[in-house]
Amino acid sequence: MSTRAFGSRVQRNIDPQLLRGEGSFVDDIPLANALHVAFVRSPFARARINSIDVSMALAHPGVAAVYTCDNTGDLDLEMPLLIPHPSMKDARTQRPLARDDVYYVGQTVAMVVAVDRYTAEDAASLVDVDYDPLEVEIDLERAILDGAPLVHATHPNNIAAHLVQVSGKPDQAIAGAEHVTRVRVQVDRSTAAAMECRAVAAIFDRVTGELTVWDGTQAPISVRGGLASILKLDEDKVRVIAPNVGGGFGQKVLLFYPDELLVPFAAMQLGRPVKYIEDRRENFVGSTQERTQIHTIELYAKKTGEVVALRDSFLHDTGAFIPYGIAVAQVASTSIAGPYRIPNIWVEFKAVYTPTVPVTPYRGCGRPHACFAIERAMDQLADDLGLDRFEIRRRNLIGEDEFPKLREGLLFADGLPVSLDSGQYHKALEMLHDKLDVASFPALQELARKAGKHLGLGMAFYVEGTGLGPYEGGHIKIHPITGKVYVNTGLTSQGQGHDTVFAQIVSDQLGVKVEDVILVEGDTKAFDWGVATFASRAAVVSGNAIHKSALIVRSKTLAAAANMLEASADDIELRDGAAWVKGTDRQVSLAAVATATNPLRYAFNESAKAATQFAPASRHDGPALGEGQAPGLEATDYYSPPSATWAYGVHGAILEVDPDICSVKVKRYVCIHDCGNMINPMIVEGQVMGGIAQGIGGAMYERIEFDTDGNMINANFVDFLVPYATEVPQVEILHLETPSPLNPLGVKGVGEAGCIPVGAVIASGIDDALRPFGAAPFQHIPITPSMIHAAVSGN
Repeated sequence: MSTRAFGSRVQRNIDPQLLRGEGSFVDDIPLANALHVAFVRSPFARARINSIDVSMALAHPGVAAVYTCDNTGDLDLEMPLLIPHPSMKDARTQRPLARDDVYYVGQTVAMVVAVDRYTAEDAASLVDVDYDPLEVEIDLERAILDGAPLVHATHPNNIAAHLVQVSGKPDQAIAGAEHVTRVRVQVDRSTAAAMECRAVAAIFDRVTGELTVWDGTQAPISVRGGLASILKLDEDKVRVIAPNVGGGFGQKVLLFYPDELLVPFAAMQLGRPVKYIEDRRENFVGSTQERTQIHTIELYAKKTGEVVALRDSFLHDTGAFIPYGIAVAQVASTSIAGPYRIPNIWVEFKAVYTPTVPVTPYRGCGRPHACFAIERAMDQLADDLGLDRFEIRRRNLIGEDEFPKLREGLLFADGLPVSLDSGQYHKALEMLHDKLDVASFPALQELARKAGKHLGLGMAFYVEGTGLGPYEGGHIKIHPITGKVYVNTGLTSQGQGHDTVFAQIVSDQLGVKVEDVILVEGDTKAFDWGVATFASRAAVVSGNAIHKSALIVRSKTLAAAANMLEASADDIELRDGAAWVKGTDRQVSLAAVATATNPLRYAFNESAKAATQFAPASRHDGPALGEGQAPGLEATDYYSPPSATWAYGVHGAILEVDPDICSVKVKRYVCIHDCGNMINPMIVEGQVMGGIAQGIGGAMYERIEFDTDGNMINANFVDFLVPYATEVPQVEILHLETPSPLNPLGVKGVGEAGCIPVGAVIASGIDDALRPFGAAPFQHIPITPSMIHAAVSGN
C-alpha cells in the first residue's frame, strides 16, 4: 500500500448499502408464516394485581396464544442482576410478566401472540386485569423520606444502594481550606430515542433443536449465553444475530427485556417464527431510560483558587428496578473530579427506587452528570474568588508531567482504581481559548449589549473513561481464492463504522485495500467469544485484538511468501494485495500464498494446483504441516485491557439569549477533543458530532415528564422535544492525539465524548449572557424557555 490506512479519512464501507436502502434490520428478516406479539402493559405506577382474565383474548380469531406469569414455566423468574455489587442488598429486577404487583406504567403483564400485529393488539385490549392501585412518590428527594410510599417493601426509604468512596484525606484537607463553594445541580431524565425501536424475532427448529434469534441488541454473545441458560439449551444450539441496528446508545444493551426471553420462548412453544417490533410509545414507556441525578457538590480551595478537596453527595434515580446495578451512579461518582488534580475526594451516592421505567446506561452513562456538577462548581468557584473561568481551570488542571494520575480509593466501572493515563489538558484549554478568541470577547459582548443583544461565552472540560474490559477477540483469515481478508469479532455495530476502522487496522498490516477487508460481526456463529458494544470500548478492545491477530497473520504470510519467492522474510513487503520482494517486480498474490499454505490432496481449480503434493511450492521433508502449524493464513487472538483509558476534551460556545422570547441560539461551538491515536478522523468527528447533537437535546430540550401518579405525560415526539438539525449548531472540531500507553494502538474510545460537557457549556454561556439581569446561575438541565423567563423576571 502506498499510504497508511490507519489515521486516514477513509470513506465508510457500509454507507453505500445503507444509503441505497439495502440494509437488513430485524423487521426485514423474511420469516414465513410468522406470528406477531403485542403486550398488555400496566396503566398504573404501583398496583396489586388481583386477577387476570385472558378468556376473551384467547377466543379472539387469529390468536395463537396468550401468556401470563402463570403459563410461562421457568420464565416466571426475576431476570438477571447484570452487575452485582456489595452496595446493593437484595437488588430487585423485573419479571418477564408481572406477578402479584406492577411497579411502573408500561410494565409487561401479559403477552398476546397472533397471526398479525393488528390482531394481537385487538386481542391485548380484551385481556381484563383487575388492579388495586397503590400510593406512589415520584419525586426523587421526597422518595427517600420516612413515610414515603415504598416501591419495594424490602427496601426502607426506597434506597436501592448506598456507596461512599474516599480518595486521599478529605477531612484533613477540608479543615485547612480557606474557601468553600457549594452548589446543587440537577440533570433530568431522558431516553435514547434511537431511530429504530427495539426488535426481536425468533425461529426454533424442532428437528435440530436449534434456536435462532434476530435481536436489535448491542450484546448478541451475552444474549446467547443468557438464553441458553434460562431456556435450558446447549449454548451451541442458540444463535443470536444482530443485523443492521438503527442506533443503540446503551438502551439496547440491557439483557434481558421481557420480549427478548418471551419471543424465543413462544417460538419454541408454538413451532412457528415469532416477531415483536416495538412501536414508539412502547419505547418510551417500556425501554430503559437514564439521567436523573441531584448533586450537592462542595469545592474546598485556597484563596488562590487551587482546589484541595471535593465533597459530593448525590441521589441517583434507578427507576423501579436496578438490573444494571450501580453502573451509572458509579461512573458518575468516579468521574466527579474531572480533569483536575484535586488530591482529596469524598463522594457518596444513594441509588433510589422510584415507580418509573427502570434506568440503565444511556450514552454518557454518568459522565454528563458528573461533568455538569464539577464544571458548574468550577464556574461558581471562579465567580466567588473573582477569577476568570479559564484561569481557575489553569490553576487546577492535571499537568502532562503528572500522568498517570491515580485516584486511589475510587473504583471505576471496571472495578479498578481510576487512573487517568495520559493527556495534554493545558494545551487543549489554550487551543479553545485561542480558537474562540476569548481575549476579544468582552468587547464583542459589550457591543452586542448596546445593540440590545445578549451574548454569552460558555465552556466546560470533561474526561471520559473508555475501553472497559474484560476482553474482546478478533479472527482474521485471508481467503485463498479472492485474496480478500475476512475479519470477525464478537461486537455488533449500531452505526459506529466498525467495518471501516477495523478494516483500516488490518489493511496496514496485510497490504490490502480497505474495501477488500470484510467484517462479519453481530453473529454468534461467526465469533464465539466476547462481551458487547458499550462504554466507548470497540476500538480499544476489539481494535487491539484485531491488530494482534493481524500481526500473526502478517508473520505467517511473510514466511510463506518468502518460501514461495525463495527470498528472506526480511526482504518481503506486503502491498497491493500481494507479497513483493523489495526492490524487484517479483511478487505473488495473497490469494496464492493463502492457497499454498493449505496442503491439498485434490486440485479443485487452477489456483489449487499450487497446493497439491507434487507442486514445487509444496515440496517438503516430513509432514505437510509442521508441529504447531495450521493450514491457511488465519489467526485468532484476544486483547484484555489492563484498565480503562481516559479520553478528554474541552468545549466552548458563544451563544445569544433573547430575554424577550427566552430563546437560545448557539452562534459558535468549538470542540477540542483527544481520543489518542485516531484510526479514522472522519469517523471520530462523526461520533463527536452525533454526541454533541444528543448533548444539545439534553441541555435544552429532552426531558421525560411524569405526573404525580407516575404516568408519563410526554411519551411521543410531539411532547418529548428532540432538536431538529436546524437546532444543532455547526461545530468546529480540533484534535489532539495523545497516545494511550495502555494498548498497542495507542487509542482511546470516542463514542460518548461529544454528549458529556454540552449541558455545562450551555448553562455557562447562558449565565454569562444574563449577568446584567442578576439571574441566578443555571444549575438544572435541560434549560427551558420558562426557566429563562423566571431568571430574567426575578421569579
